[in-house]
Amino acid sequence: MPSSSSRLPVNLLWTVIAAIGAFTVASIALQRGETINSLWIIVAAICVYALGYRFYSAFIAAKVLMLDAGRATPAERFDDGRDFMPTHKWVVFGHHFAAIAGPGPLIGPTLAAQFGYLPGTLWILIGAVLGGCVQDFVTLFFSVRRDGRSLGQMAKDELGAIGGGAAMVGVMMIMVILIAVLGLVVVNAMKHSPWATSTVAATIPIAVLMGLYLHNLRPGRVAEATLIGVSLLIFAVVGGGWIDENPTLRAWFDYDAPQLAVMVILYGFAAAVLPVWLLLAPRDYLSTFMKLGTIAALAVAIVVLRPDLKMPALTQFVDGSGPIFGGKLFPFVFITIACGAISGFHSLIASGTTPKLLANETDARFIGYGAMMMESFVAIMAMIAASVLEPGVYFAINSPAGIVGANAADAVAKISSWGFPVGVEQMQRLAQTMGESTLFARTGGAPSLAVGMANLFAQVFGANMLAAWYHFAIMFEALFILTTLDAGTRVARFMLQDMLGNFGIGAGQTNHYASIILTSGAVVAAWGYFLYMGTIDPLGGINSLWPLFGIANQMLAAIALCVGTTILVKSDKLKYVWVTALPLSWLIVVTSSAAWEKLFSADLRIGFLSHAEDLSAKLQAGTLSADMAGKAPHLIFNDYLNAGLTGLFMLITWLLLGDTLRVVYCVIAGKDYPRSSESAHIPSRLVENWVRD
Repeated sequence: MPSSSSRLPVNLLWTVIAAIGAFTVASIALQRGETINSLWIIVAAICVYALGYRFYSAFIAAKVLMLDAGRATPAERFDDGRDFMPTHKWVVFGHHFAAIAGPGPLIGPTLAAQFGYLPGTLWILIGAVLGGCVQDFVTLFFSVRRDGRSLGQMAKDELGAIGGGAAMVGVMMIMVILIAVLGLVVVNAMKHSPWATSTVAATIPIAVLMGLYLHNLRPGRVAEATLIGVSLLIFAVVGGGWIDENPTLRAWFDYDAPQLAVMVILYGFAAAVLPVWLLLAPRDYLSTFMKLGTIAALAVAIVVLRPDLKMPALTQFVDGSGPIFGGKLFPFVFITIACGAISGFHSLIASGTTPKLLANETDARFIGYGAMMMESFVAIMAMIAASVLEPGVYFAINSPAGIVGANAADAVAKISSWGFPVGVEQMQRLAQTMGESTLFARTGGAPSLAVGMANLFAQVFGANMLAAWYHFAIMFEALFILTTLDAGTRVARFMLQDMLGNFGIGAGQTNHYASIILTSGAVVAAWGYFLYMGTIDPLGGINSLWPLFGIANQMLAAIALCVGTTILVKSDKLKYVWVTALPLSWLIVVTSSAAWEKLFSADLRIGFLSHAEDLSAKLQAGTLSADMAGKAPHLIFNDYLNAGLTGLFMLITWLLLGDTLRVVYCVIAGKDYPRSSESAHIPSRLVENWVRD
């Protein structure tokens, strides 16, 4: 056992890190009237993450979960070389991070910047360390202890049929909303942008070429396929500029939002029914390669440039009058920034593929807690990239035409009246340097994030390539969104087939091609409806769909924490139940408050029901324009449907919470309850250093 004198330098080091972290966080939170350098946020984040991982995750691993390195994992016990396979921890980490780190940590912080940089930054740091990382860690651990079972199955085993059924319904609905929102972000990034559309379109044949190369032409030659794929991706970005400058070719790729929505829907269907090696697998691989490289380059650019944050710490829109989306700081900042702080979607991965690959139970801390921490850091960099833009430019890009006006002069006048000056010529010059015809009303977060990233990249890696950097950033974002979209569609198809199979319906046969087509069509039709309706929404679609996505995603996190809390109590860990119960309680408050606001708020930009009633009254009175009158019936129906889904999400959340409290009461009172489904302890036989490393 190390002596106190030998531990003194280590203790001193962590004391210094804690002091630096406390000082930087306090400085960011309390600074007023002066600009903040972005490096302060980077230092604060690194210190908070280091302390959280070193101490809090170690406490959970040793005291709460009691990880056992000598216990055989499902990967060892059920090794089949296909789904279950002991895998090196770094490979599993890479897989897990690539699977959980979709566009959420990029888009959510960008949208939430309308409140200022401070609320989102604090929530990303605190929410991840105490909530998101904990959820991912405990869900992965409990799945490993239960033969790699899914979250829905664990809910059914630990809570009973009612809780399990509610969990499965909730997960299915969340997938539909998630995919629709991601599709809308892609569409808003590409509409009337031939450069972006042609570049993103080129990634599809590139992925197919890689699939054919690896499957038929040169099996196993991954390095060769990687070189070809990455080279073609770079060429696609450059070629997009040539297409944009050619009047004939430009017309081939110039589409409005509804047209692009149809194309994305068709792509999602094709990706769900085609063999996985032909499109899905090579696209995932390309996306992972590009993401790691781009995030690393963004981190380097921020550290080298150390740009000042131009967005205020707090804006006047904390009162709920924000142009990008309606709603006050509480609760909407907490559901707008979902994936960067806590994401229920992660629990599907932590109870899906990852527990089937874990060779050593103790690696659950590094992979579960650590990968989420890395994603949170991506969210911090996205917040910085959005906040270094001039606020007027940020709001001009992200504010929908329905709020600021369709005319450029009206838009800049409206935005300038908020105290964020911006000019028409300024926006025109910016659009030209980015290779776009306009950047006004490009809602969804992706275009403004691309502008911020392009400015940072250009200053470090080449100022004369600003337009290329912008479209590279658009391609980078779209690649990951489409990857999540097509993978999510396939996962949702599996879930629907499983649900139908439980009722003995033929469409539940996962290996039947007719079943694949029918269930894929049903899933695509579900999210495709929300996507298309979002494109014709005069408020930009993101105003209603992103909060709905945030509520759904946080609800899924609450489901995972309900399961974790129940298992802790069953495992005689009642004194540690606060580890999961505290973030669960917070999520219940946030989700319920947001759902209530979206249902019953009198603000037309927030409440689904009030907006539907107002639109119905105007339609009957004949005060709507001809174009709006044609869209009104669809928008009214969409409002009522969104309200119904929000009510369903809230009902499921409280049903799961009630079932959790029931089981916890039964355990404490000594009454009958569903017994723990943890598998028996079997000693590990793995001895290879590369596995048990």
